[in-house]
Amino acid sequence: MLNKLDKIADNISFSERIRLGIQKALIKLAHETAEKNGTLVVKINGEIKEVAAKDLLNTLPKE
Repeated sequence: MLNKLDKIADNISFSERIRLGIQKALIKLAHETAEKNGTLVVKINGEIKEVAAKDLLNTLPKE
């Protein structure tokens, strides 16, 4: 997914580039945290929960 974001970044607005950069950073954070068997704090349906990073990665779309 990261490579796909890099390829489309050339033809989009500045605000969209910012959004994609944040998305890319969050995906990287989830991967690095999953490697360490860590957890992330997320908001799901208005509730703040601590979720295993590996579980969170399973919910992301596949490349």
